[in-house]
Amino acid sequence: MKWNVAITGMNARPENPGPGYPVARCLRQANDFGGRIVGLGYDVLDAGLYHPHCETSYLLPYPAAGAEALLERLLEIHQDEHLDAVIPCLDAELPCFISIGEELKRRGIHTWIPTARQLKARNKDRLPDLCQRLGIGTPETRTVSDPHFFRRSHLEGWDYPLVVKGAFYDAMVCYTSDQAEAAYYKLAAQWGYPVLVQRFLEGQEINLTGLGTGRGLAGAVMMRKRAVTEKGKAWAGVTVVDEQLERLAATLVEGLGWCGPLEVEVLRANDGQLYLIEMNPRFPAWVYLSCGVGRNLPRAMLELMQGKDMPDFPPLRPGMMFLRYAEELVIDLKLFENLMMRGALVA
Repeated sequence: MKWNVAITGMNARPENPGPGYPVARCLRQANDFGGRIVGLGYDVLDAGLYHPHCETSYLLPYPAAGAEALLERLLEIHQDEHLDAVIPCLDAELPCFISIGEELKRRGIHTWIPTARQLKARNKDRLPDLCQRLGIGTPETRTVSDPHFFRRSHLEGWDYPLVVKGAFYDAMVCYTSDQAEAAYYKLAAQWGYPVLVQRFLEGQEINLTGLGTGRGLAGAVMMRKRAVTEKGKAWAGVTVVDEQLERLAATLVEGLGWCGPLEVEVLRANDGQLYLIEMNPRFPAWVYLSCGVGRNLPRAMLELMQGKDMPDFPPLRPGMMFLRYAEELVIDLKLFENLMMRGALVA
């Protein structure tokens, strides 16, 4: 496999790291991968852009600039890098990538992403309807357009604590109306509308990542969080084998006809029932765990892009633990300046 693969989401913020660098790490760990990795990011401080795993790196226009600006930039990069594939790793950029998917394919750049219909169906504000249709449990959720709701929520049967969620990312458990209002304004300013409120449930969170092949779920890797950041992102986790969770994820994938990577976040409530919290349309930041347990999902996705069958995965081994850590990259200031001024970091 000697493809040139571009990967987005190369940010490495400690409280909310992007999946791009772990995806690149998975490809580098694949014994048969001899291709080149091109890092794509939105900020000169995206640390993964400077990591040796990336032969070259480029800045992209922010998703708000639209699909046309993204296509123009990718074709500029393609002219220099001769890309064979691109792996988008952030939720907010997927609508643009879906819009230009056919044009990328025409230029010989492969992707493995869902359709616009599939993406919208698992949006946070539409998740209750999807779960009802598929017979999956999920905490009651409602859209909030008036922050004064949080001062009268008890009158409508919404008692604290409540979970306030952004349109794309972030969720905050709030114990008072003041906390909830502050969360509302913060999430709306950062991610736009809608802002959602969800009932808080006591229980234990379990996550699953895998690949939707268009026909079903493949390569499922499941883990239970053992340590989290302030934003609730996994800082440590251990693999588990949970047949009930795998069936729930398979129901989602088959019900949507999902094509692409995914992460399913569920809560096992104290009564033992599973509740779907979110379905994310990309690999999670903990995807390197898939490589560590012999189910290298990013590498397998390249097989799907080539029209090949999924590889035979070994049984998932429970009790394998990951621990995230921080390290410093020491670079010449000229590299930082080049990326800032030229939008490219070419060796």
